[in-house]
Amino acid sequence: QVQLVESGGGLVQTGGSLKLSCAASGRTFFSYDMGWFRQAPGKKREFVAAITWSGGNTYYANSVKGRFTISRDNAKYTVYLQMNSLKPEDTAVYYCAADPRGTVYGDKYNYWGRGTQVTVSS
Repeated sequence: QVQLVESGGGLVQTGGSLKLSCAASGRTFFSYDMGWFRQAPGKKREFVAAITWSGGNTYYANSVKGRFTISRDNAKYTVYLQMNSLKPEDTAVYYCAADPRGTVYGDKYNYWGRGTQVTVSS
């Protein structure tokens, strides 16, 4: 069993940066691929980024490629999402997820956090 808690969200101006953290509990954290998803009001939850258990491979949605960076520190049981050059369309609740069932791009993960709000003002 893994519990995930996101933090680091907030209000930022266009062009600004935020770094989200996802703290995990559970000794098996280091064996899980991890993902970040987001959901804007009235929209479906969408894939943002993912990272394999070793950190050796990362994956990004086209909309954030070159602006966001996912990383992990297994010793600290934490996954990060560095978000730069933020745009108003990045406004959403951001969710951390662990242990995908199938592709990392899908939203069929076994464990989810409760989310953290990111708001980008124009």
